[in-house]
Parts: sequence; C-alpha cells; structure tokens
Amino acid sequence: MKTTDITRPEDTSGEPGPEPVRKAPEAEDVRKPEGRVLNVFSHGMLVLWAFMVTLPLLWAVMTSFKTDRDIFTSPWSLPDALHFENWARAWSEAHMSEYFLNTVLVVGCSLTGTLVLGSMVAYVLARFEFPGNRALYFLFIGGMSFPVMLALVPLFYVLNNMGMLNTFHGLVLVYIAYSLPFTVFFLTAFFRTLPTSVAEAAFIDGASHTRTFFQVMLPMAKPGLISVGIFNFLGQWNQYMLPTVLNTESDNKVLAQGLVELAVSQGYKGDWSGLFAGLVMAMLPVLAAYILFQRQVVSGLTAGALK
Repeated sequence: MKTTDITRPEDTSGEPGPEPVRKAPEAEDVRKPEGRVLNVFSHGMLVLWAFMVTLPLLWAVMTSFKTDRDIFTSPWSLPDALHFENWARAWSEAHMSEYFLNTVLVVGCSLTGTLVLGSMVAYVLARFEFPGNRALYFLFIGGMSFPVMLALVPLFYVLNNMGMLNTFHGLVLVYIAYSLPFTVFFLTAFFRTLPTSVAEAAFIDGASHTRTFFQVMLPMAKPGLISVGIFNFLGQWNQYMLPTVLNTESDNKVLAQGLVELAVSQGYKGDWSGLFAGLVMAMLPVLAAYILFQRQVVSGLTAGALK
C-alpha cells in the first residue's frame, strides 16, 4: 500500500513543495516584552510632558478671569465668574492695544522679509554650484552660534549713525538679520529634497530662473516655509532684548516691553489680574498660529527624512 507524507505538500505534478519558513519563537518572545516596555515608557513621558506644558497655560488662562483677591485666596480653584473687565482694562488702560499693533507690524514685516530673502539664498546655495558656495553656507551656519548679546552695543551705534534708532524699520532690519542664519540653514536642506526634474521641465518650457523659483519651486517648498516661519514667528514675537536696547521710545514699544511695563508700573498696587490677561493676549497668537499650521510644520520637519 502507498502512503503519502503529510509533512511535505505535493502539487499536481507530484513534486514536493518548498518547506514553509518558520520564525524562531524564542526571538519573538524576547522582542515583544522589550517593545511593550519601550512603548509604555515613551507614551508615559509624552503624557507627562503634555501635562507639564498644558497645565501652566490653562492656569494662566483661568487666572486671567479672576479678581486679584481670588488669585491670592484660591489660586487653584475655578473663577466664580468670568471677569472680562480684566481683559478690557489691560487692553485699554495698560495700552496693550498699542503694543499689540506695534508687534504685529514689526513681526509681520520682518517675517516676510526673512522668508523672502532666506528662501532666495537657500535656493541658490542648494541648487547652484559656484566658487565659495560651501564657504557662504558655513558662514550662515556660523551666524547661528554667534550670541546676540555680543552685537547689542555695535548694533546700537550702527542704527544710531544711520538714523534708525527707535524706529520700526530699524527693528525690522535687525530681526531679519537675526533670523536669516537659521532660515537659510533650514531651507537649504529642504530645497535639496525637492525633485530637480520639475525645475528642468520649467527651463525647457522657457521659464527664467526667477520665474522658476517664484512660480514652481517656492510653492513646492510651502511646508518648509511654514515650518521655518513658525519658528521665526515664535522668536520674533517673544523677542525682548533687542527692542529693549534698540527701541526705547514709549510710542514704539512692542508687546514684550509692554508686559514688563505693566508688571513694574503698578508700584505697590499690583494689577495681577490685568497682568495675566495681558500675558494671555500675548500668548494667544502663537497658539493660534501653531494650531492652524501644525500639519504643515510636521510635514516640513519630516520632508528631508522621507526622501
């Protein structure tokens, strides 16, 4: 009688099939517990970090709707009523409206200039080879390590000699120069990840370098522009040292200077509720910008790794 070996499956031709590949159970048993422990640890650290960042922000927002008495008697409790007069007092009496508009004007102009100039320089450094290309690139990288404190006194005399001290346009130029090194460094790496075939197709169609950059390559670099724009917006919006030294007139003060003036101008009175309301006013534009563009920020940061 003919018997069939059940350990080796046969096909219709009568030839034995290949042996099935089996994984070692010992390796699976070793990897799974380690992966679970690492996953639990990483998620736990993220949750802890989220609480450390979120709770102070929520406490500041909650405190801005309290009275000064409630802030000291029950600092951790919810407000009994929403005192919007704190916001109105900080906006009008403390001149936060003027400081806010000054900051929007300065940061808007400086951020636009930084992105336009930085993207043009980064595109040339990333796409064209010429003598001194690497030297110029490393010069911008070296600017990132230069402490701004060392340039305060020279900047003061330079702006004073040019007649731009205590002016908005002088502060805008300083902000642009301060933000260009990081912008060029970030966008140069991003432009290198973009496909060259699109630019070559534009050149074949008769587009000039300027038209190719502004109409083809710059729209493709939108995630990178948004990412570096968010970082520059944070640094310029919260800048305090540069305007304190270069912009001392009361009519031209920015929001960071206004918050300090609100904190120290009360003397022994201390308008704590108005101070927290002004603090939340300065914080809301930054949070709104990140919430609106958080996907573009993540995609811009990971674009180089996905190539």
